[in-house]
Amino acid sequence: MSKIALVTGASRGLGFALAEALAQTHHVVAVARTTGALEDLDDRIQAAGGQATLAPMDISNEGAMAQLCRSIYDRWGSVDTWVHAAVHAAPLTPAAHIDAKDWAKSMSINATSMGMLIPYIAPLLGTNGTAMFFDDQTIGAKFHGCYAASKAAQITLARNWAAECENTGPRVLIETPPAMSTATRSRFHPGEDRDALAHPRDVAATLLPKLLNA
Repeated sequence: MSKIALVTGASRGLGFALAEALAQTHHVVAVARTTGALEDLDDRIQAAGGQATLAPMDISNEGAMAQLCRSIYDRWGSVDTWVHAAVHAAPLTPAAHIDAKDWAKSMSINATSMGMLIPYIAPLLGTNGTAMFFDDQTIGAKFHGCYAASKAAQITLARNWAAECENTGPRVLIETPPAMSTATRSRFHPGEDRDALAHPRDVAATLLPKLLNA
């Protein structure tokens, strides 16, 4: 039976690149809201001889994620690898001007969903699986309030989980990627020279051995 990799936030950026890379050795369950982007990922995976199951859904939808995890359990029984790259990037704004809707959406997707996803996915990972999360260099930077606060909450929970699992498993990894040429980066830094940034595919290649414990 193929190993199973669950990638939340697989439609673009580092999530897309890691899903594509993992498909060399895993059946990839790719989760994202954008169906067209997931289909592009599936095309690339199939062209390279891999297989994927597409799950176009919002990770903050508890019912949808519960059903997905149940379906994974019924079909495969477990997950070997979970990569969590899903993120909402609210517009940059001073803290005193934060829009309540932007704040709520950032917290829902970046932070609150973690308190639902970990309890659902941890049993699928068991003691031998690996989860990977991504810290961000912009936490604490001015004008990043919605994004940074919600991302900091996400990573704090991931660190807590990592500490709790240190002696029992699963492995919980937290990485801080370099600045990458992604849609999120472009939203925060319009006009930036994208050629000077790391490509997500190159970053994925450096992270893959850590995921596979190679």
